[in-house]
Amino acid sequence: MIRIARTTAGVLAAAGAAAIAFAAAPGASAAPQVSVCPGLPGQSTSAENCMVSSGPTGLTLAITVDGGVATVSGDNFSGPAAIALGPGAVVNMTGQNPGLSIGIAGPGGTVEVNGVDPASCTDGPGFAGDFQTWSGCLNDGMNEIPLG
Repeated sequence: MIRIARTTAGVLAAAGAAAIAFAAAPGASAAPQVSVCPGLPGQSTSAENCMVSSGPTGLTLAITVDGGVATVSGDNFSGPAAIALGPGAVVNMTGQNPGLSIGIAGPGGTVEVNGVDPASCTDGPGFAGDFQTWSGCLNDGMNEIPLG
């Protein structure tokens, strides 16, 4: 009986301490704002910060978090995907030729893949890999490093 009372008191004390810590946390923030736009063949989808358009033989995906912006279009057996993470992140992907491609931009970064020219990562952190052009890039926030 004493063991149950001690356990209950311990659980209540821990829960109370957690509630006080959560209420008093100065850095507490809201959950991240996420938009997801999938595009199956022949579909278009849009949300607050993302837009995709798939032709009859394309497959597209755009995901944005906390103010990033992503636009994706794909056809001709291409599968471009974009992920824009944070304020000022911009990813523009176009799939024109058969192959997969991915672009990921961090806060302030811009990633461009057009399916014809080499991938581009500018203005901030980003990564792109494009099997349409066999190119890619990596930006560490200060320097763009071409891949392929």
